[in-house]
Amino acid sequence: MDYDLVIIGAGWAGFNATLKAKALGLKAALIEKGQIGGTCLNRGCIPTKALIHSAKIYRLVKKASSFGIEIKDAPVINFLKIQERKDALIKQLSAGMQFMLKGIDFFKSPAEIVSNHEIKTADGILKAKFIMIASGSRPMELPSLKFDGRKILSSDDLLNIKNVPRSILIIGAGVIGCEFAGLFNALGSEVSMAEKMPQVLPGIDKEIARKLENIFKKSGIKITTNCDALALDLNAYELVLLCVGRVSQSENLGLEKLGIASEKGKVLVDQYLKTNIPNIYAAGDCTGGVMLAHYAAYQGELAADNIAHPDSQRGMGEVAVPSCIFTYPEIATVGLSEEQASSKGLKIKIHKFDFLGSGLARIMAETDGFIKIISDDSSTQVLGASIIGPSACELIGILTLAVSNRLTLSQIQKTIFAHPTLSESIAGSLKDSHAA
Repeated sequence: MDYDLVIIGAGWAGFNATLKAKALGLKAALIEKGQIGGTCLNRGCIPTKALIHSAKIYRLVKKASSFGIEIKDAPVINFLKIQERKDALIKQLSAGMQFMLKGIDFFKSPAEIVSNHEIKTADGILKAKFIMIASGSRPMELPSLKFDGRKILSSDDLLNIKNVPRSILIIGAGVIGCEFAGLFNALGSEVSMAEKMPQVLPGIDKEIARKLENIFKKSGIKITTNCDALALDLNAYELVLLCVGRVSQSENLGLEKLGIASEKGKVLVDQYLKTNIPNIYAAGDCTGGVMLAHYAAYQGELAADNIAHPDSQRGMGEVAVPSCIFTYPEIATVGLSEEQASSKGLKIKIHKFDFLGSGLARIMAETDGFIKIISDDSSTQVLGASIIGPSACELIGILTLAVSNRLTLSQIQKTIFAHPTLSESIAGSLKDSHAA
């Protein structure tokens, strides 16, 4: 069978690339050896947030009396039902994605690139003018600490446990580690965290990280930074979650035989997402860049667009990529942090608003946190923002728009935000700014 484009991997990069290719009039095929939706749908974004939302409801019900709602019996966690709900959501969304592929050839099979125009599948050889690799990533192990699926778990493994653990040690206080720490703390586990770096959430604005660490400690989570986890007694915990990052995966695709450049599993691409083989592209986590589902989707669509328009290709360039962390409270960032701006030698101004000053945050009884906006002192353009607090992951969309379009402080100040809302806190952070 002959195609304009064959895509390997039906995660967020491959799936969105396929839909884009179809919209652009390309005859495309999609190959996936596992489940449609890749990490995001099956082992990442969707299942973790489903579990976290159940924990949020449990947390809210426990403080219902403070809202004037009296519940006679104490709420009880039915973890199996929580897991069943998560699985049902994945199934529903998977069916929706499958429906969206109507009219596109989908092959559930391993794939091997046997030439720069041929891909071997269980159904035979597919021929293509262009090939896109979107094979994703997987949890990283340590040389001296391996996943065993029983005691030492990956984030994939942890999503499928049947009971809430009495105690859990989380090795790695990055995004994944902090989300699971908040989840199991809310569900009643004794949670301990070990992080080799000086702060939780390495790379995040230090003030935001300190705030979360203080909130975590107040909630009973034990945190040790500058810690060598291998020196700890793992037998003191019922479960150990090892989450020290993710690695690109491109094994068994035939890259070496064809001479496709890669480095430690990472498929090397240029700014147009092209590999060293002119008609072979790659997108998403397998390229080793920002490992976020929405960025993978952006890359997949961009690669498909570049394949369809070879004479007017667009590079990735510097784009504003929001990052969301579904802890309690939520954290979201975009653009430059205070530390990043300072390291670049930029003269900046910092604008802050504490959610204690928000009427709606007080109504919701979620006043922990603040908004922090970084602007260029000269041009007054918004360079970045960090938020910790209620609905941070929704609010960051407004500031992503500001960073992407190089909006100035005055353009935000002249915008009318509805009251009472959390979004008006963005304008509140700029009350003391006097930009022309």
